[in-house]
Amino acid sequence: MAQAEALTTAASTAASTAERTAALFTFDEFIAFWAEDRPDRVAFDGPDGVITYRDLDEVTRRIVSGLLEMGLAPGDRIAWFGKNSALYFSLFFAVARAGIVMVPVGWRLAAPEAAWIVQNAQAKAVFLGDGFEAMCDTFAALDGVARCVTAGEARAWIAAAEPRPFQPAGLHDAVLQLYTSGTTGNPKGAVLSNHNLFGLRKQSRGQELPHNVLGEDEAILVAMPCAHIGGTGLGVMALAAGLPAIILAEFEPRAVFDAVEHKGVTRFFIVPAALQMLLNHPDCASVDYSRLRYIIYGASPIPLELLRQCIAMFDAQFIQAYGMTETTGTICMLPPEDHSVEGNQRMRSAGKPLPGVEVRVVDGEGREVPQGSIGEIQTRSSNNMLGYWNLPDATRSAVSEDGWIATGDAGYIDADGYVYMHDRIKDMIISGGENVYPAQVESAIYGHPDVLEVAVIGVPDETWGEAVKAVCAPKPGHVIDPASVIAWARERLAGFKVPKSVDVIEALPRNPSGKILRRQLREPYWQGRERQVN
Repeated sequence: MAQAEALTTAASTAASTAERTAALFTFDEFIAFWAEDRPDRVAFDGPDGVITYRDLDEVTRRIVSGLLEMGLAPGDRIAWFGKNSALYFSLFFAVARAGIVMVPVGWRLAAPEAAWIVQNAQAKAVFLGDGFEAMCDTFAALDGVARCVTAGEARAWIAAAEPRPFQPAGLHDAVLQLYTSGTTGNPKGAVLSNHNLFGLRKQSRGQELPHNVLGEDEAILVAMPCAHIGGTGLGVMALAAGLPAIILAEFEPRAVFDAVEHKGVTRFFIVPAALQMLLNHPDCASVDYSRLRYIIYGASPIPLELLRQCIAMFDAQFIQAYGMTETTGTICMLPPEDHSVEGNQRMRSAGKPLPGVEVRVVDGEGREVPQGSIGEIQTRSSNNMLGYWNLPDATRSAVSEDGWIATGDAGYIDADGYVYMHDRIKDMIISGGENVYPAQVESAIYGHPDVLEVAVIGVPDETWGEAVKAVCAPKPGHVIDPASVIAWARERLAGFKVPKSVDVIEALPRNPSGKILRRQLREPYWQGRERQVN
C-alpha cells in the first residue's frame, strides 16, 4: 500500500511539473527553467563527474561563450568523437542552446569512416572524449577543422570561459545531426531541431500513456552510444523531465547493474542482444532490481524465450520501441500490457503509433493500401527530421511534400491500429542494435585481390538478432579464403560491420537487368521463419 501511494504521489507531482513546463520547447528554455526550479537536482551522473541543473546552466553558458569566441555561429557544426560522458552532453546541450549543431561520431568507426563524417558535416571544431587523444592529428588535418580539442583541454577551456549573452536557438533551428547510412553506402546526416526533439511530447498532452509519464523520483540510464538516437535521445528525455541522466561510457553489464542498484535507475533503453548479455552475466541474479520499472527495447523484436527470462529476472515492465534516426527515434510503442510470457499475436507487432504520430502503408505508387495489406510503412509527425544534410535529392526521396517519411520497411496495419513490420524494403541489417548497410560493406570488400563480386546479407543470429554474411564470387583462376576476406574487411570497417561469415559461390544470382538478387541469397537462411527480420 505504501509503495502504491508513493507511486500515485510521484505521478501527481509529475503531472504538475508537466503543466509548468508546457510552454517550454527548446534546450535553452528547459535548462534555464530547471536551473531555477531544481538547482541542486543532479542533471548528469557520468563517468567523468556529476553535474547539477545549476551547474548545467552555468557550464553550458560558458561553452557557448567559448565557441562564439572561437568564431562559431548559429548553423555551424562541431563534432564529438568519444564515448558517452557528462562532457559530451554538456557540449551538446550548450550548442543546442545557441543553435550550433552537434555531430556525434561513433567511436567504434574506423578512422577513415569517422574522418569522412566530420568532413561531410563541415565541422569547424572536433571535441574528443577521454582516451581518444591520438585521433587529434587525424581530425586536425581535415579541411575546415579549425580546432581539435581533447577532453582535458575542453575542461580547462570551459573553466576559463566567461559567460556572456547569446541569442537562443529557435523552435525549428537545427541542433543535432546524426549520421545514418543508406543504400548508396555513404552515411547521410539526419538534421534534427528543437521541435523534433521536444515537439511530440507537447502534442500528446492529455493523451499521455501511463508508461510514458516519468515520475519525479525517476532516473534514466543512458547506456547506448551517443552517436545513436537511442543514446543521445535518452539524455534529452531526462532533460525534458528534469530528471537525472545516469550516463555509462558504454554498455557493460556490470556497469548497468551498478547503475540500477546504486544510482536509482528506473528505466532504460536497450537492444535485445544487450539484454541477453545482462542475463548471461554471473552477477545478474544477485542484483537488487526493486527500483527498476521499465525496460524499453528496440532495433529488433525480442524472442519469446528471452522475454520470459527477462520478466522472471528483472521484474520490470517491457516496452518495444519502433522508430528511426529520421523520425528522432520512437514513433510506435508496444506497451507493457501487450507483452505476455505465454506470447501473443501483438508481440509480433511494433505496437501502435504514439499520440501525435500518423502512420500509413502505401503501395509502389504511393497510394494507401487497404487495411491488412502489405506495403511500405510511412509516418508523419513533428518528430520527422528537417532533412538530410546537403542532400536535397535524398531528402525529397525520403520525405514527401506533405511531410510523410518513407521508412523503407514493408508491413501492414491491423484492424486495431497495430503496426506489423514484415520485411525491410531497404537492405539494412540490424546486428546487436547497430545499423549495417550492405553497400558500405560490399564497397570495402570489393578491393580484395581474389574477389570478383560480393553481396552482403543479414542472416539470423541468436545473440545479435542478425549477423553480417558476405557471399563472394572469385575472380577467374583465384580461390577465396573466407578468413582473408574477414581480415580485409576488419582493416577497413568498424568491427560490427565486419562479416561474421563468408560464403563462396561461382557467381551471384542476378535479374535480367543485372541487379543482384539479394533476397534469393537470403532465403535459405530465413526458411521456416514468419518474418524476414530477427
